[in-house]
Amino acid sequence: MSEFLIELFSEEIPARMQARAAEDLSRLLTEALAAEGLALTGARAFYGPRRIALVGDLPAGTAAETREERGPRQGAPAQAVEAFLRSKVGAPLNLGDDFPARAAAALAAGETVNEGGAEIAFKDTGKGVFLLAAIARPGRATAEVLSAVIPALLWRFPWPKSMRWGGTSAFTWVRPLKRILCVYDGQVVPFSLAQGEDDGHGLTSGNETEGHRIHAPGAFTALSFSAYEAGLRERFVVLDAAERIAIIRDGIAALAAQKGVEIVPDEGLLAEVAGLVEWPVPLLGRIDDAFMDLPAELMRTTMRINQRYFALRQKDGSAAPFFALASNIAPTDGGAAVTGGNERVLRARLSDARFFWDLDRKQTLESFLPKLDTVTFHAKLGTQGERVARLVKLAEWLAPKLGAEPALAARAAKLAKADLATGLVGEFPELQGIIGRYYALKDKEDSRVAEAVAAHYRPLGPTDAVPNEPVAMAVALADKLDQLAGFFAVGEKPTGSGDPFALRRAALGVIRIIRENGLRLSLSEVFHFALTEARVSAAWVGLEKAEDIRKKLEEATGLDQPSTGVLSKLNGFRSTDLLDFIADRLRVQLRGEGLRHDVVTAALATGGVDDLALLLARAEALRTLIEGEDGANLLAAYKRATNILRIEEKRDGPHDGAVDPALLVAPEEQALAGALDKAVPAVQALLSKEEFTAAMTELAALRAPVDAFFTAVVVNDADGNRRANRLRLLAGLRRAMNLVADFAKIES
Repeated sequence: MSEFLIELFSEEIPARMQARAAEDLSRLLTEALAAEGLALTGARAFYGPRRIALVGDLPAGTAAETREERGPRQGAPAQAVEAFLRSKVGAPLNLGDDFPARAAAALAAGETVNEGGAEIAFKDTGKGVFLLAAIARPGRATAEVLSAVIPALLWRFPWPKSMRWGGTSAFTWVRPLKRILCVYDGQVVPFSLAQGEDDGHGLTSGNETEGHRIHAPGAFTALSFSAYEAGLRERFVVLDAAERIAIIRDGIAALAAQKGVEIVPDEGLLAEVAGLVEWPVPLLGRIDDAFMDLPAELMRTTMRINQRYFALRQKDGSAAPFFALASNIAPTDGGAAVTGGNERVLRARLSDARFFWDLDRKQTLESFLPKLDTVTFHAKLGTQGERVARLVKLAEWLAPKLGAEPALAARAAKLAKADLATGLVGEFPELQGIIGRYYALKDKEDSRVAEAVAAHYRPLGPTDAVPNEPVAMAVALADKLDQLAGFFAVGEKPTGSGDPFALRRAALGVIRIIRENGLRLSLSEVFHFALTEARVSAAWVGLEKAEDIRKKLEEATGLDQPSTGVLSKLNGFRSTDLLDFIADRLRVQLRGEGLRHDVVTAALATGGVDDLALLLARAEALRTLIEGEDGANLLAAYKRATNILRIEEKRDGPHDGAVDPALLVAPEEQALAGALDKAVPAVQALLSKEEFTAAMTELAALRAPVDAFFTAVVVNDADGNRRANRLRLLAGLRRAMNLVADFAKIES
């Protein structure tokens, strides 16, 4: 095995594309070489602002091989024979355009064709006479394979966005590609990007790369990875992104500690900044005291979004009057000039933020609401103002079910979207909700209302906390439930390839709020209210006037309120689609947590997803049952019984009748019948009281009589009446177990 190194050196690559590009280079090159018989081992990919690179080990060459290709049967049309010869023999062996016709003519004359290492003839295979081609492929040197594979790979490299430059070639790259370093075993792998008349920008492989643009301009030679990595470091380039991240994180932490403060964790920003600098030098700047009364979130967003600065905080969590950055040069003055310049830039940015902050605060948060009537939420769902009206009704209706005061929930829902019309949120959309909270507190709103305004968007992701105060829960659920109900009603459901309205995230948010707060809600009732009581806008059904909705509904059903059934007729909407969607998201979430989604599916089959807390309690009790010895054996017996019933019911039809005690002759079948007679009412009673663990325990008691039945009793008795009675007994066992879950859906 010898070392292989490739680097693609270009102008600045967007930070967000670098890691994926390095992964693609490793994957595509590994696949392309494997197809040619070369295994790339120990591959490591690297990326940075101006380069993606890969190093690994490759054998000296491919092994010689002989393979056989089977073609058409003798007597097939000449076109079929020539097509086979062209694709399976001529093209791989580069035998020329005239090869298929020449070889086909020789074969038609009964000759054997030997050309280019291929022996081709019609032979008897035992299943007929077919055209067989034995193709001997000699081994090839690794450098030869690389020279053939890499240009094609680079021409089809999957950048999310790429560009043309220079006007002389159709070859594209994320930014203009400048150099290709490609060496194997200390020697240049020769190739060019030229294709036909396209010169590929004149790019050819070589053994040179470049260091830092400012500190070490110009090229240097590298014939091995050790020389490459060391040469870059000597020229102020840290190759490994993980090392650049560590330098930035540790350097800022050390500078912050000197001031008695700490960095606000932001792994996303760390990764992004590491993709912007080749030689990271952490520096600390100071924030002007005049801006320290601004909200910490506002300052942090301004610094992060506009300048890629890191925010710092005091030990108590309050904002610190400092910011951190990573310079891409090693300053000779200790960073005074760089820091001073960035302090001036930040001062200007914070001045802009203060302007909007002060301007917005001259009026109340509620006074921004009329502007929402002019902002379209969605063409089929009306304005933001109409949506706010729906949220108010839904939050007020939800509040008693969550232990919240309806008036406070309605007030919070009314103000929740008001900050969308403010100047500050217009400038910094990331702060919606957060700014609303500050303005609500300024207006002396109840603290629970203000917190609900800030928290109603949560959770924003899998690691974000869910609201746990009742008023905030009511508004957060109202926001997500209205979003789901509205978009489903107008046919804007997620597809496999897209979810433009983030409905999957909304569904997961609903699930997490309910699960983590232990809420008892009927989702079908909630969705029905969201679709009916909250008053759909005229745009939902494509009508111009609200009065037309009433008229249309009266004509359809005689109702004066929109109903789920009417919406079904008008929009092709089925309310069960929403519950199925929630169930799918629940399975995805549980699978992501490493939990048994098959158990949830089995529990879903009995009662659906209407009450999540109830469903999850049932599923947990079911999991405990089947992971125990009694439950595992009972599950095996259930599957045995259902398999027997499936076979016999195909022949006879259903065996759902009552068991005849007079036909129970074996003690074991008598014992099983008695156990079922006792277990069924007991399980039903326990389920009605939501005592799922006790119900499962009652069910587990069936294990012994079931085991004894299958050990001693022959179900398909020669006596037809006994056979039918025993099948009815097994059907009773199936019904009893299906009271708690559909055991057929549980994976063994």
